[in-house]
Amino acid sequence: MSDSTTTATAGDPTSGRPAPSVLVKDEAYWARVRAIVDTAPPLTDEQKVRIRAALHSNRTSQGAAA
Repeated sequence: MSDSTTTATAGDPTSGRPAPSVLVKDEAYWARVRAIVDTAPPLTDEQKVRIRAALHSNRTSQGAAA
């Protein structure tokens, strides 16, 4: 057992698990996701504002923590 193992620590952006060498694309899954998204009604302006506000507040709180 010559492989070294790493343990993730608090605040470490990595999980300690190796990434797969080849990411598997599940085309059937993404086709279902696209079909669901295509049937959804468009967002209202109020929904867009709420999403932007949530993303913006998350971005500013991350910047303050860094």
